[in-house]
Amino acid sequence: MKRYLTVGMMLGFWLAGSFLLAEERPLNEQTARKAPEWITKGIIYQINPRAFTPEGTLKAIEAKLPHIQATGATIVYLCPIFVADDDMDQQFWSPRQKASKMNNPRNPYRMKDFYNVDPEYGTNEDLKSLVKKAHELGLRVMLDMVYLHCGPKAVFIEEHPDFVKRDKDGNILNAAWAFPGLNFQSQELREYLWQNMEMWVRDYDVDGFRMDVADGIPLDFWEEGRRRLEKIRPDVGTLSEGTRLQDQLLAFDLNYGFPFFGALKNVYDKGKPASDIRKIKETLRNNRPQGARFIHYMDNHDISNDDYENRREKRWGEKGVNAALVLCYTLDGTPMLYCGQEMADQCRHSIFGKSVHIDWNQQNTDEGKRRMALCQELAKTRLSRPEFTEGELVWLDNNTPEEVLSFARVLGDTKALVVINFRNQPIETTVKLADGTEKTFSLAEFGYVIE
Repeated sequence: MKRYLTVGMMLGFWLAGSFLLAEERPLNEQTARKAPEWITKGIIYQINPRAFTPEGTLKAIEAKLPHIQATGATIVYLCPIFVADDDMDQQFWSPRQKASKMNNPRNPYRMKDFYNVDPEYGTNEDLKSLVKKAHELGLRVMLDMVYLHCGPKAVFIEEHPDFVKRDKDGNILNAAWAFPGLNFQSQELREYLWQNMEMWVRDYDVDGFRMDVADGIPLDFWEEGRRRLEKIRPDVGTLSEGTRLQDQLLAFDLNYGFPFFGALKNVYDKGKPASDIRKIKETLRNNRPQGARFIHYMDNHDISNDDYENRREKRWGEKGVNAALVLCYTLDGTPMLYCGQEMADQCRHSIFGKSVHIDWNQQNTDEGKRRMALCQELAKTRLSRPEFTEGELVWLDNNTPEEVLSFARVLGDTKALVVINFRNQPIETTVKLADGTEKTFSLAEFGYVIE
């Protein structure tokens, strides 16, 4: 009997073949997913609630939203605000939690209840109010989701013992930081967490999520989560705290720039060549899907934590931080400010308690005013010149690569030039432009040029 290929059958074979070819192509020949515009053109402002205001509440954060808007930031990213575990058994505390000496069991990255706001920060209605106010001001809101692990008293463990990893004798297995690890072999757990994300988007109108330790969780979980979230909010945004190479094919819009931060830190703290930053950025571009995006930062809730490193303001000085901010705002990707950075805050924060918060008087100092003006200027430049948010990053050689980075942002016939001195001394540098001509710049200590 003769067999005929229908149009549907041929289309099916073609699609299957195309999928196979796409999967067989090197990752850097594939294309990252298209991110929503509010991500690609955004500026993130990260808030550690315990450090942001003396009150440490959502209501207090809401009152400060106009200040965040004034910085030029467009995205509010909240560290975890869900119910933290209150178990006092320190065998289930992280090393840094113990080292903080605060004797506080309520680590915001050790969840007890994913579905409710911790009373320390306020109520579920307070979160709704904050999101509503943010949207009125043109700000987006991202929540920090912590799904790798939970607290030993998590509300679901008794009813769903398979939600956490266990050994052959039924004993709970800890993931990193001495926290019970969630069991992603359980389809019921996955459903529980997918519905959790859906709830915050559907019922609270949040715009997206930052996913804690995303590399430790199967990628197919995130991909299915993305598909579900887009049915509720097509322009949902997702940030992976991880470096998995395939993240941006389907699941995520942004990855953390850990390698970038490491190189930047070494330039300042160890005197490494400024060109190392370029090398890292080129490596990241070459081993990932085309158009992959990263957040660029020099400080966050981990780095400035009281038991970890000191604030960049003390380590690098005002001008040094300024130079780093210029880099973060003008590279491809999305810049991220850590709360207080816009006023050159020097207070050492903590996620483990309310020991220290931003000194809001700092915004009235000369240094604080200069920093705020710089953040506003950089935000205006970034948002008014499409080459900085849509253009290609083109590295330009210069004759002082130990001290200076130089690059162009190119969008069609429009070009922006950025030259930054990463040393605390004046320098003259000659940059070879894309058309082959050269241009010489005299830069002050930590000086820069954007033209």
